Amino acid sequence: MAWKNTKQRSLADALATEHKALTELDDVHDLIDWDRIESMLSCIHANKKGEQAWPPLVMFKAMLLQSWYNLSDPHLEKQLARDLLFRRFVGLSVADSVPDHSTLWRFRNNPMVENLQGALLKEINDQLAEKSLYIKAGTISIVDASVIEAQRNRPNKDKSGNNTQDAEAAYNVKIASSGKQKTTYGFKAHVNVDEDGFVKAMEFTAGNVHDSQVFTELLSGDEETVFADSAYASHKTNDWLAENHIENGVLERAYRNKKLTVKQKQRNKLLSRTRFIVERFFGVAKLHYGMSKARYVGLMRNKMRVAIICMAHNIKRGVSLQLEIERAQESYV
Repeated sequence: MAWKNTKQRSLADALATEHKALTELDDVHDLIDWDRIESMLSCIHANKKGEQAWPPLVMFKAMLLQSWYNLSDPHLEKQLARDLLFRRFVGLSVADSVPDHSTLWRFRNNPMVENLQGALLKEINDQLAEKSLYIKAGTISIVDASVIEAQRNRPNKDKSGNNTQDAEAAYNVKIASSGKQKTTYGFKAHVNVDEDGFVKAMEFTAGNVHDSQVFTELLSGDEETVFADSAYASHKTNDWLAENHIENGVLERAYRNKKLTVKQKQRNKLLSRTRFIVERFFGVAKLHYGMSKARYVGLMRNKMRVAIICMAHNIKRGVSLQLEIERAQESYV
């Protein structure tokens, strides 16, 4: 199926009143070379036969907007229909129709799109690196995981007596800072961020998968230092870091009848000054991107959503960092 032509401007676009509210996302748009993203998505809906489909780049940009504004698929459809800012960002004319919520859902869960999630994150990071916003060589990695409650998390039964819980989620049991046991039915997002808060890698599992099981999958092996909390502390972790000549920044762990020494506590406190960066990412993702709860049923659907959140976060972080650099240069002059 061929792509719809969305690049032709209409008379209505020419008559639209210019307003600064319509340019709020221009810095975000200008940061990325979208032609390179479009090239990566060119294999989707590439069949020349059949009904015309929405250009993949339009759909991908719509997914980013969905993350930035924490919208459901139906609400994203409505915003695309009535918001000139949204239309300007994705490249739709005022006269163009918009993809409906089911079309948006199908695009995000297209296996071809899902298979590109890692490559798309890497491409965005590569472009940020070209602008000297993202440092690739001699970096540190800060690893952590966060529990995401499943959409269907209660063990209810339908009319047939079947459990309505998400079958691909699982229970996670954690001791909270208050000392109380907290049980959540859901998933886990495992991420690796750098010292500037950019997401370097992401994995997504059921909630019962221990953090340490995904540790090496998140790392490239060429980091200078790796920071992580005490959940990752083990002889296996220490041996892997030593074999790859990576400085060990994993917090020390207390065991039964073996409390932390004063020196170990001091070390943990020092390491936590850097490790908090990954906690900040989770805080932003849950507060502003709605990542605290799964929006869909099934592991892969929610993994794709979190992957897009990571890309959206990195682009916004790149804009913020670029603005900080420009302000610093102006003050220096």
